[in-house]
Formats: sequence, C-alpha cells, structure tokens
Amino acid sequence: MSSLTSKQRLALAICDFLNTSVSDGTLPVDDKDNIEVAVNCIAESFKVDPADTAAVQSAIGSQNLTQIYGVYEKLKTTAKPAAGSTSSSSTAAAPPTTVSEEDKKKAEGLKGQGNRAMSQQDYQTAIDLYSQALALHPGNAIFLSNRAAAYSALKDHESARADAEAAVDIDPKYTKAWSRLGLARFALGDARGAMEAYQAGIDNEGNGGSEAMKKGYETAKRRVDELEADSSSPTSPAARGSPGAGAGGMPDLGSLASMFGGAGGPGGGAGGMPDLSSIMSNPMFASMAQNLMSNPDMMNNLMSNPRLRQMAEQFGSGGGMPDMASLMNDPNIADMARNFMGGAGGPGAGAGGAGRGAPQ
Repeated sequence: MSSLTSKQRLALAICDFLNTSVSDGTLPVDDKDNIEVAVNCIAESFKVDPADTAAVQSAIGSQNLTQIYGVYEKLKTTAKPAAGSTSSSSTAAAPPTTVSEEDKKKAEGLKGQGNRAMSQQDYQTAIDLYSQALALHPGNAIFLSNRAAAYSALKDHESARADAEAAVDIDPKYTKAWSRLGLARFALGDARGAMEAYQAGIDNEGNGGSEAMKKGYETAKRRVDELEADSSSPTSPAARGSPGAGAGGMPDLGSLASMFGGAGGPGGGAGGMPDLSSIMSNPMFASMAQNLMSNPDMMNNLMSNPRLRQMAEQFGSGGGMPDMASLMNDPNIADMARNFMGGAGGPGAGAGGAGRGAPQ
C-alpha cells in the first residue's frame, strides 16, 4: 500500500466514489454496468485494485472523496474575497466559523505529528497527517504549505505547486508558502513562474527579503536568462533539442566548470577540466545535476564551501586533484554529497533549501 503513488491513491478514491454512488442510490441501478466498466478502465489504467479494501481505506483515510471535495470547496470559499470586495480583510477571506476550537486543537496536534514525520524523512506519513489536519481545519495556509514541502521531498512537484498556490491565495503574508511555490515551479520547468513566486516572497518579507528567498530568485532568474539566450541562438542546445535544454532541464554547468579552472566544453581548458558531456552521460552525475536544479541553495552552497574552493584553486593552478577519500572525510562535504545524490532522501532534504524549509 505504501508503494502507491498519489495518482494511484486518487484513482482508488474515484473508484470508491463511483461504486458508492451506485450502492447509496446517488445513481440509478440501471447505470451499474456503465459504472463497472468505468471502474475497470480506471483500475487497469492506473494499475490499482478497487477490491483491495485496505488499499482503498489507505487512499481515502477517514473521509471519502465527496467529503474531501467538500473540504476543497470550503477552502476555495475562504481563499477568495467575495465578488466586488475591495478589502483584503473581507469576511469571505476569514477562516470558516464552523471550525470548533476542539477541531483546531486536534488539527494542530496532527500538524505537530506531521512535522516530526518530516524530521524523520517519513514524507508520506507527513502528507497523510497534514491532510488529516486540513480535514479538521480547512483553509489553513501553514498546513497546506507544510504539505507542499512534503510533496516536494517526494518529488511530487505538481501536488506541491497546487498546495503552495492554495496557501499563498489564503495568506500571501505567509512567505514560506511563496518559497515552496518557487521551488515547485522551478522543479516543473517554470523558471519564470518560480522567479515571480520568489519575488512575491521577497516583497511580503520586506526589508529586501531573506537571503534564502533572494538566492531562490537569483537562481530562477539565471535560468530565465539562459532560456531566453538559448531561444535567440539558432546554434544553441535548446534550438538543437539537445538533452538538458528543455524546460526544467539540466543546469548550465559553466560556473561549476570555471570553478575547477576549465572551460566547460569538450576537451576542457588549461586547468584540465574533463569533457562535461562525458561526465553528464554518467547517470550518477546526471542525477546530481537534477538535484542541483531542484534545490536553489545547493549550487550556492557548493560554490561557497571553503574546502571545495581551496580544492578548485589548487586544481586550477596545476596542483592536481586532492585525495578524494580525504575530502569525503569532511562531514560537511560528505553531507553535501549525500544531498546531491540522495535528493529528497538526503540528510536535511526535507528541511533545507530555499524552497523547502523547516515545517512551521
């Protein structure tokens, strides 16, 4: 059950909704055959088993799809001001009055459990707990933002973007949500949208914005500039359709190459930088580069690490490469490498970076 993806769990919830709609009289019995065909098609397409009651229960939790959608409709109502309203403090934007203090307290407890699950890198459990908190207290921007961070940690960036967008609609002043929206959009290849999200976060933070938010903005802006430069050049990788040039593709490793004294192109430069195209054909390095793209702070940490900077200067001046075993004995370098290669599972991946941040 735990191996099911978010989309597979949604497919099971839809199958449960359709089957229940026949059994509870929502749909006439005459439609039963059509419903069975629909359920079978969904089950076959998404490779799920609607007859597996444990899997269905895990997918829908304590509420069925109709109740979950009811939460969403309440969230929409609380997120948008009433038509014609000119005040951001209109009654339509206030939390629903039906949420009792007892439910709010329970929801806070579930959020705390979700935060602990995040710290233990148990991201799916965190998502389930934040979802339960939202069922009790719909329209809570913090719960949505925290769930967005958990989705990002699992690389479900579509779900992360949806939660972060809902969170900033509800509370534009909650800047962590803008940061998480920037990360999700960037990971989905929407560099301009990421730049806009980080800019909104900077504006709402005031005083020029935090360093993490500014780094996220600068990373997204560089990517926008690269894409614009590529699109204007007929010989660019983007125009040729080469790997890594598309939306959300591989980063420009020129700055990384220059750090090691090389030109970044085939054959390298005087500093002896190896052919980057050969390096990137290695799946391990390709995975590392993808992780660099999905975490705006990671490249900055790499470039600013004094040990790596010293190594680069030594290498660029002809001093040769250092002993890599000795280098990896440095706990900071080892942790950084795990983050590069481990993605969401690396130490601190659920709480670090400009876009993920520690849960509230």
